Amino acid sequence: MELEIQIKTLPSSPGVYQYYDIDGTILYIGKAKNLKKRVSSYFTKKHEYGKTKILVKKIVTIKHIVVDTETDALLLENNLIKKYQPRYNVMLKDDKTYPWICIKKERFPRIFLTRNVIKDGSEYFGPYTSVRTAKALLDLIKELYLLRSCSYFLSKKNIEIKKYKVCLDFHIGNCKGACEGFQTEENYLEDIVSIRNIIKGNFKESLKLFQQLMMRYASEMKFEEAQKIKEKIELLANYQAKSTVVNPSITNVDVFSIISDESFSYINFFKIVNGAIIQSHTSEIKKKLEETDKELLELAIIEIRQRFNSLSKEIYVPFSVDLGENLKITIPKLGDKKRIVDLSLRNAKYYRQERFKQIKIVDPDRHVKRIMAQMQKDLRLTVEPRHIECFDNSNIQGTNPVAACVVFKDGKPSKKDYRHFNIKTVEGPDDFASMEEVVFRRYKRLQEEGLSLPQLIVVDGGKGQLSASLKSLEVLGLRNKIAIIGIAKRLEEIYYPNDPIPLYLDKTSESLKIIQRLRDEAHRFGITHHRNKRSKGAITNELEQVLGIGKQTVVSLMRHFKSVKRIKLASLNEMEKVVGKNRAQKIKEYYQKKDT
Repeated sequence: MELEIQIKTLPSSPGVYQYYDIDGTILYIGKAKNLKKRVSSYFTKKHEYGKTKILVKKIVTIKHIVVDTETDALLLENNLIKKYQPRYNVMLKDDKTYPWICIKKERFPRIFLTRNVIKDGSEYFGPYTSVRTAKALLDLIKELYLLRSCSYFLSKKNIEIKKYKVCLDFHIGNCKGACEGFQTEENYLEDIVSIRNIIKGNFKESLKLFQQLMMRYASEMKFEEAQKIKEKIELLANYQAKSTVVNPSITNVDVFSIISDESFSYINFFKIVNGAIIQSHTSEIKKKLEETDKELLELAIIEIRQRFNSLSKEIYVPFSVDLGENLKITIPKLGDKKRIVDLSLRNAKYYRQERFKQIKIVDPDRHVKRIMAQMQKDLRLTVEPRHIECFDNSNIQGTNPVAACVVFKDGKPSKKDYRHFNIKTVEGPDDFASMEEVVFRRYKRLQEEGLSLPQLIVVDGGKGQLSASLKSLEVLGLRNKIAIIGIAKRLEEIYYPNDPIPLYLDKTSESLKIIQRLRDEAHRFGITHHRNKRSKGAITNELEQVLGIGKQTVVSLMRHFKSVKRIKLASLNEMEKVVGKNRAQKIKEYYQKKDT
């Protein structure tokens, strides 16, 4: 009753709500445009997802904080989640500290890489998700400009009284000797301005200055100096070319995309400055409740922009998100902007694939569980298909009809459970009747022996084969106890009982790939058995054509020589030892006549 009163008295303003359990522990923190509507939805609608049901049952107290705008709600939600880390909230799985490039606040500023941001007035650029990228940029700066690496306190007084002496860097040409007054502060700060532009991704100004300097040296006949500047221009141009250039007109934009499965979401982030991607990062989020892609992307955008200190006023996303009025949200439909979002999405997919491969090695149980959960969802099953069986028929115009049953357990072939079937009750090429016989024989035997039944049966074929299989399950009393589907080869349609409209899975879907693998394995296993049976029949027929040679003689010859080719090439003496002189003579004469 107390909870109902709390919900009824909630304001209809934007804000952040907090759910507490009986012990006063925060269970969940969320944001809302309308607090009353959002919180009420938890208690009025039916939740299919188990964790949400458990969360709602545990809620004893609701607290809220009203804010002015939805943007404020997003920021506050993010900060509170990071502070309290509630059990039912998603968290970005990333506890790394990333490197920054620091321009130190001092006379003749030093430039270096650091992971510690100190609020002393120094400038910090980054953070960089790749240490290699940050080091490459720092190496480029050191190649282009002569900067000091010492930690001397270069005050005017210390320089005037010659407190410090030039070090090895000055003698090898890596420093201009500011410590002894050989370089003015104005000259040094000009280089810092250019460096600042390069770090921000603006190469144009630096290239222009170097080109002017090169031309000046050349006009003054200082060709060695001009050549050194030319090499620096090439170095800078080469580094710029390595940046992923998208479109020079696109400046200072953040790009976000998301791809999700049952348990996790993967968010990719690009930072674009002056038409080039200067930063890329992908985060993994473990789902806790029934979070939508929209909710997760909004959370990730706020968190990632805070982490990487982004001040961009425009964001490209694949679908609409609510981030307040201060940010311009663009959903590109075509052109370069659309290609950037697609590229971001592709990066998220690649990251997910890499994670799947890693998990498969490190945590195979989690990998199997994820695939089974995905198959259950994609194929609309009531349980996870841990045990799947697939059937396929093989015959040539009704001759030597056989069938194969292959078994997959936890998404992998269980070859010891594979079975071949010789068709006994069907005459002529009748795929439907053959499928009916094989399915009946298979599950009648499993019932008689008390063995476990599969959660899913896959039939290679369309509606006809599926209907035939259903008849057998009906007779055995297994209809509606085992899920059954048919897969047609042409368009990979998946058919369900009593449903004329097939299901089309995404061509890249893991569920479809497992079903295709099942079907192909059943076909391979069945066709191998069919070929063996056919060739044995062909061998028997050929040798039995020899007058006076019976089945037992053929068996004896095959046991000894292993193949018809070896029988044909065997000498008369070798054959006599196996079947006697008279039969050996007849076989040799048969092959001699055949050859002539």
